[in-house]
Amino acid sequence: MSLGLTEIALILVVVLVLFGGKRIPELAKALGKAQYEYKKAKEMLQNEAQELKDSVEKAAEEAENKSEK
Repeated sequence: MSLGLTEIALILVVVLVLFGGKRIPELAKALGKAQYEYKKAKEMLQNEAQELKDSVEKAAEEAENKSEK
């Protein structure tokens, strides 16, 4: 499911009619900021998940070493 040139042009015309030429840069800026925040939050969650995984693996190794002694 992909958008063709006609569909993209129609969407742009509808956006232009709904919001006007002056509001489009503001909307684009807000969209860019939202995208940046989303990526930042996604990276933070991935880092946190990796840290949690590492700590669980370390605890499992320590428990295994303790049981071997």
